Amino acid sequence: MEKIFAEQFEALLEKYSDLLVGESSEQTKEKVKVWALYTHIAKSMPALAKHWNELYPEAKEEMREMINEIKLLNEQYRESR
Repeated sequence: MEKIFAEQFEALLEKYSDLLVGESSEQTKEKVKVWALYTHIAKSMPALAKHWNELYPEAKEEMREMINEIKLLNEQYRESR
């Protein structure tokens, strides 16, 4: 991946995170990135997501917590606007 593209994509992720939850710290951006990718995988290849969930139940629980955190942050951000 070219450096310029990586920087431009990072800017996109930063803006998306800011618009989604009202902040774009490195930790929040990483959570948003994982959440977005997992959500896409679960929708486009549900059997793969199910297999992963069964293979790694602890990670599944951590993902569930992350999804709930993103959802809560999004709701709080929308209410504050």
